[in-house]
Amino acid sequence: MTDETLWPAPAKLNLFLHVTGRRPDGYHDLQTVFQLIDLCDTIAISVRADGRIERPDGPPDVDPEADLTVRAARALQVATGCRLGATLRVRKRIPMGGGLGGGSSDAASVLLGLNELWGCRLPVDQLARLGLPLGADVPVFVRGSSAWGQGVGEDLQPLELPESWYVVIHPGVAVGTRDVFQSPELTRNSPVITIRAFFQSGARNDCEPVVRARFPEVADALDWLGRFAPARLTGTGSCIFAPCATAIDAERLAARVPDRWTSYVARGLNVSPVHELLRARSLPG
Repeated sequence: MTDETLWPAPAKLNLFLHVTGRRPDGYHDLQTVFQLIDLCDTIAISVRADGRIERPDGPPDVDPEADLTVRAARALQVATGCRLGATLRVRKRIPMGGGLGGGSSDAASVLLGLNELWGCRLPVDQLARLGLPLGADVPVFVRGSSAWGQGVGEDLQPLELPESWYVVIHPGVAVGTRDVFQSPELTRNSPVITIRAFFQSGARNDCEPVVRARFPEVADALDWLGRFAPARLTGTGSCIFAPCATAIDAERLAARVPDRWTSYVARGLNVSPVHELLRARSLPG
């Protein structure tokens, strides 16, 4: 077994989320902006010579065989024929069921990390295609930049977003993405907009009314945060967020969050720390 290497897995915020239609395969057509943030899980990876994939440490309520990190590692093995294995230790900081993409980001970091450590050398486009069956958000984390997203979220255009700080609140409940998208109350006919229209006038999260109605804790958090700043649900929730002009503003607002909720101060990123790490590893010396 090789020495352990640490790989960050950043969270994301959906600055808006429009559901523009339903596809014949049951998935939904979406428009969104993915903002990467510096709230990160950490994946500790050790390469094994025996070909086995193991996850001895991770979320206790997720079976290792169902964990997206294990599934990502095995998908890369199958795609490349690599005979090496890995031990994966998942150190969670991103709340689960919060709409922050933690599981998808963990999977993407494993794909990127093992592609490097195993010497597979698959291009990012191929890794993104490999990750899509694991979850619609995996490709944005594989590609590693904040982005305009369309389709089911896999049609991505990198965006350079203005530097911003965010207060993120986890209301203490988990929301199932599938349940929200299958909800009969969800509107699925938002008009398609342009990137320019988003920057000029903003947009909304079409999932927010559904989640508000079904999860009073989320509604309470949205109402509280909305007293101080424009509050919005990320993804299908349950986490909510508000932008702040400076880190100090964000810290002050986070300090006021009631104790019954968990709050985070996060900086917006245009480039994933995984890609920064890969770049640093490729530098001579």
